[in-house]
Amino acid sequence: MSDFAQSVKQQADIVRIIGEYVRLRKAGAQNYSGLCPFHKEKTPSFSVHSTRQFFHCFGCGVSGDVFTFIQKIENVSFPEAVRFVAQKCGIPLPKREFSSEEEAQEGRLRARLLELHEIACTWFEEQLRSPEGALAREYLSGRGLRPEDMKTFRIGYAPDNFHALRERMQALANTEILRLSGLFSFREQEDGSPGPLYSRFRKRVTFPIANESGRIIAFTARALEAGEKAGPKYLNSPETPLYSKSNVLFNLDKARQAIRELNFAVLVEGQMDCISAYLAGVRNVIATSGTAFTEAQVRLLGRYTKQVIVNFDPDKAGANAAEKSIALLTEEGFQVRVVTLEGGLDPDRYIREQGPKAYIAALRGAKRYQDYLVERARQLYPPNTASAKIEALNFLLPHIRRIPNRIARDEFAADAAQKLGIDSALVREELKQAAAKRRDTLASARPAVSEAEKMMLRALASPPASAEFQAAAAAFDANGTYFAGLTVSHILGLLRHRNAQEPMDVLADPRDRSLLAQALMDELSPLDTEHVAAALETLRRRYLERRQRELRTAIAEAERRGDSASVLRLTAEKMQVDRDLRA
Repeated sequence: MSDFAQSVKQQADIVRIIGEYVRLRKAGAQNYSGLCPFHKEKTPSFSVHSTRQFFHCFGCGVSGDVFTFIQKIENVSFPEAVRFVAQKCGIPLPKREFSSEEEAQEGRLRARLLELHEIACTWFEEQLRSPEGALAREYLSGRGLRPEDMKTFRIGYAPDNFHALRERMQALANTEILRLSGLFSFREQEDGSPGPLYSRFRKRVTFPIANESGRIIAFTARALEAGEKAGPKYLNSPETPLYSKSNVLFNLDKARQAIRELNFAVLVEGQMDCISAYLAGVRNVIATSGTAFTEAQVRLLGRYTKQVIVNFDPDKAGANAAEKSIALLTEEGFQVRVVTLEGGLDPDRYIREQGPKAYIAALRGAKRYQDYLVERARQLYPPNTASAKIEALNFLLPHIRRIPNRIARDEFAADAAQKLGIDSALVREELKQAAAKRRDTLASARPAVSEAEKMMLRALASPPASAEFQAAAAAFDANGTYFAGLTVSHILGLLRHRNAQEPMDVLADPRDRSLLAQALMDELSPLDTEHVAAALETLRRRYLERRQRELRTAIAEAERRGDSASVLRLTAEKMQVDRDLRA
């Protein structure tokens, strides 16, 4: 961590900063608690430690310092989180420095690509207002967009010209950077080298794609002509150092505040669906930009809300996309509802034909995703025969298994069985097996940590000059054997040799950080030399008991082999262990 980041961390009040996102209540001398913003819960399991300046959720296991929280809640990088917290605290920002030349080059490249995208977006807007943009303006007006609406979303026009954009930009960046921007295409030459650049988007309406901060990072463009010569109806920017389509949600920069305030999002497919809904007053609408919904997008959305209304196109592709999206969302604990618009219309056309009020009313009448899926199963496999009922049930079972909550899972199964005319006993065994697997997974993912181990973690996470740290470190050096085989033995070793580093900073594994966070949040036992000594004595006793069992087994094995020398040696050691235990 840089000196500036460390200075910001020392000056920042993590309780105040997190309190802007989470309603915190005092829950001990130094702890505050609230509902976790990173997963859905009704009982608070999210804790903030005011003195140690870190947070931990006992529900989902996420933990970290003030920068980690801002990185997750705002979906920003570490340097951006440091700047964000510094600005919150009124700390002047230093001139940016990079830790390596490679990082400096990457930072300069990203800055240049952002600049090029901003210039391209402005240029496309200018072309839309030009005489050549008349056809594009006519198309957009036919979709119900006014000039001020086009300005709000910075919609533009890419003229039917191979070189105009390149000529606009060639003085601003070299050929390699222009190629990396994704704004241009090229053909490989016979020797395998890239040929001359030409505009990727031509004779198309352009829709800029922004990151969460509102910076333009890519474009999607709609053809104004049909046919093979015109290419695909929608053409997107390729993957670039700025843009990864699986990590971006269209309009999130404009919608995120409304999503937080309303605590739900409306998820649609295309840009025009999203734009029409937004202009109709649905300010919490986002789009997948016509691509498949991904796990990364689910996690991104989960930083703002855990409630979603899915409103995809009613065609077969839209229905399939809706099913996959529901599966991803429910697996991450989202509450999902689904809207299917009358007349088989997509959101954009429905709003233009029925009006904003009708669309908002349709959203209010969104059905539970369970009802939508059962209805979908009945449409695909009308339950008139036994085989059709089995097909319908097989369609629903994966969705039922994904539900994390057992009660909700059982209710969905019972409802589906009733509506399909199936005996609910047929699904109970499947659900029992799924629940057993889930319990096994949870048990293996959460190693048990004793109170004595927690006390040692707390002691070695104390300032190195403290009496508790010194007592624990001395015991660790003198009796390292006692710490072998513990769940947290490697963490204790790292903390023992951390010098002046922050405890969390020496742990790279998120699971290790989670175990340490759980221990540090424990305020039931005071941290003092007396309790540290008691914890050490407990660990010593546990080691002796374990060694006693090992020696009994070893003696029995030596007797079986007839190895009298080993029997004598092992018996002598066991007698010493017995005396130590009695003491």
